[in-house]
Amino acid sequence: MLVIFGVKRYLEQLAMLSLGCPNCGTTSAHPLRRAYSKFTLFFIPLFVVSSRYQVQCTYCGLVSGVSKQRALELRGASVR
Repeated sequence: MLVIFGVKRYLEQLAMLSLGCPNCGTTSAHPLRRAYSKFTLFFIPLFVVSSRYQVQCTYCGLVSGVSKQRALELRGASVR
């Protein structure tokens, strides 16, 4: 019997924030994203294997990882 399995990666944008960049120093738009991988069986995504949160400066392109707690705080602040 042939079993086909693997991992598929997803990128989900959670919010668009206006933050100061630690690299270039400008205040610009920073998309808050969640990058996660799902285990697939016969091309059907079943469950999340790994998850991480990141923000990216649209001016210089710096990608910074943030903790889940900090990402939820930033997302909550952008909704208000």
